[in-house]
Amino acid sequence: MSEKIYSWGTNRPFNDYSSWFKKRFKQRVQKISIDAGFTCPNRDGTKAWGGCTYCNNDTFNPFYCEPSKSITQQLNEGIAFFEPKYKTQKYLAYFQAYSNTYGSLKLLKKLYEEALSHPKVIGLIIGTRPDCVDDEILNYLAELSQKYFVVVEYGIESTLNRTLELINRQHTHQESVDSITKTAQRGILTGVHMIIGLPGETDEEIINHAKVLSELPITSLKLHQLQIVKGTVLAKQYKKNPESLRLFHPEEYIDLVIRFLENLNPEIIVERFISESPLDLLIAPKWNGLKNFEIVAKIEKRMKELNSFQGKSYC
Repeated sequence: MSEKIYSWGTNRPFNDYSSWFKKRFKQRVQKISIDAGFTCPNRDGTKAWGGCTYCNNDTFNPFYCEPSKSITQQLNEGIAFFEPKYKTQKYLAYFQAYSNTYGSLKLLKKLYEEALSHPKVIGLIIGTRPDCVDDEILNYLAELSQKYFVVVEYGIESTLNRTLELINRQHTHQESVDSITKTAQRGILTGVHMIIGLPGETDEEIINHAKVLSELPITSLKLHQLQIVKGTVLAKQYKKNPESLRLFHPEEYIDLVIRFLENLNPEIIVERFISESPLDLLIAPKWNGLKNFEIVAKIEKRMKELNSFQGKSYC
C-alpha cells in the first residue's frame, strides 16, 4: 500500500523545509552564518538594556563568526569549512547574530552587497526583530529579492503581549503582525521564530500560537524549545527558583509539537523543531544529547502512528 502524499507534495506528515529547499534550488545550497556586528534596541538602551531574558548569541554563532572579520572573510572561512565535502555547492549569507536590519540603509546596503558580490553567494537570509524594519529597508530588500534569494526571518517568539513583556522583548505582537504583513506584501519570503515553553504559557496558549500564525502570510517557521543557557537573565532566574520555569522532557515536547502542527496552516514550511545550544553553555534541559534530526525522526514516526499531519485541525 502506497504512502499518502500530502498537499505539499511529499509523504512526510509535515511541510518540511529540506524538501522545499531542494525543490527550490535543484542543487546543494548551504547557509553560511555571518556576524556583522549588529546589536538590538533592547540591548543598547534605545528601548532597554540587557536584551531578551533567554538570549546568549554565543549559543548559535559558528567559530568563524567574528564581527571583527569582514563579511568576505567570514564567508571565505565558512565556505572553506563546508567545501571539502561539497565542491560545487552555492551558498546563502545568513546574517544571524542579533538584529540584522538595525542600522542605516547605507550601512545595510554596504554589508548585504558585499555578501552578494561573493561569486559563490546566491542570496541572503536576514534575521531581525519586527521593530527593526521600516518601509525604506523593506523596499530595498524587495528590490534585491527580484535578483536574489532573500528571506527575512523575524524573531517574534510569542503571540502573547504579556509574555513579550516578561522576556524583555520590547515589542508587541501587533508590531510582529505589521512587519510580517508588510514584508510578505512586497513579495519577500518571510520566516518566523517561535519559542515553545516561555514562562507562564499553558499548552493551550502554545497551541493557539499555531492558530494565530496560520492567519499570517508566513513562508517558513522555526520552533525552538525553551533552553536555559549560561550568561542570561533566565539562567539567574532558574538558579534562584527552578520551579518557576517549565522545561519539557523530549516525549512531552514531541506530543505538544504534534498538536501545534495539527493546528498549523499546511502552507507554512516548517524549518526546524528544536534549538541545539553548545553543551558547555547549556544548563537545562539537556535531553541526553538528542540532535535536531533525531527529534524530527521521532516527531515523524509518532505522527504516522497517530495518523496525524500538519493542518489536520486547521480550518
